Amino acid sequence: MDGLGKFGIWTFDFEHQPAALMRDSVQELEEQGWRAIWVPELLGREALTHAGFLLAATQWMHVVNGIAQIWSREARWTQGAAHLLADAYPGRHVLGLGYGGARSDVKPLAAMAAYLDEMDAVQSPNPAPASPIRRILAAYGPKMLQLARDRASGAHAYHVTVDHTAQAREILGPDAFLGVEHAVLFEPDPAVARATAREHLARYLTSTYNVAKFRRLGYTEAEISNGGSDRLIDALVFWGDVDTVVEKLRGHLAAGADHVGIQVIGTPPGTSAMPHWRRLGEALLPDN
Repeated sequence: MDGLGKFGIWTFDFEHQPAALMRDSVQELEEQGWRAIWVPELLGREALTHAGFLLAATQWMHVVNGIAQIWSREARWTQGAAHLLADAYPGRHVLGLGYGGARSDVKPLAAMAAYLDEMDAVQSPNPAPASPIRRILAAYGPKMLQLARDRASGAHAYHVTVDHTAQAREILGPDAFLGVEHAVLFEPDPAVARATAREHLARYLTSTYNVAKFRRLGYTEAEISNGGSDRLIDALVFWGDVDTVVEKLRGHLAAGADHVGIQVIGTPPGTSAMPHWRRLGEALLPDN
């Protein structure tokens, strides 16, 4: 996946900002030298219009949907939107697709495979983009990672450990893209850092697919329940000073990730993480 660099910004911040502030924020990130920004689809922003807005506000930054939920729109409209963005902003948009957990009556793997079939079957009268659509799949387990390898450019992993990155690379093989999100917190006090991390991770430590992911990584039921053990929390949220956090983030690259999307946590909704992004940029962007 060319152009994203080794590190990017992964953020919920724009869910809480008006459009004008979103524009200023992403333009400042681009001026700092960040080459990629990842945005979710969860709290209200629609994935493809969100990506289009950020692409229009910037000149060369890559915008990655992390992820666009397959239950949010029919496959043909996702394909159509991605087609337009690929045409309008060649090589700058990455369509990250994910199950999203909206339905319990369908298995994620089957749902994703069927969705990709529908996307690939679309016959569009629109002019073909000079740069092809780039898509990746949210993937944790072996079968979804295999689907990402075979039916997309690669995978996006969210709230995973460095060990998971190594396992994912083995399944994906050497050529498929692997983008990994990781949460970071600039807090030196272990008790404060872990309390903040547990608050951030609470919903993920009780959801079915995330719990299965942690079990596959070797964590016991006791380590996953009751807010998570220190070992699990420390593996999922890197905390401390900038040097400590950066060193741990580089562990994902050593384990086989192509790119790490950094999610800064610990800032209240509506409060920009920009000061922390600047600190990360000073440490990471010279080698990005």
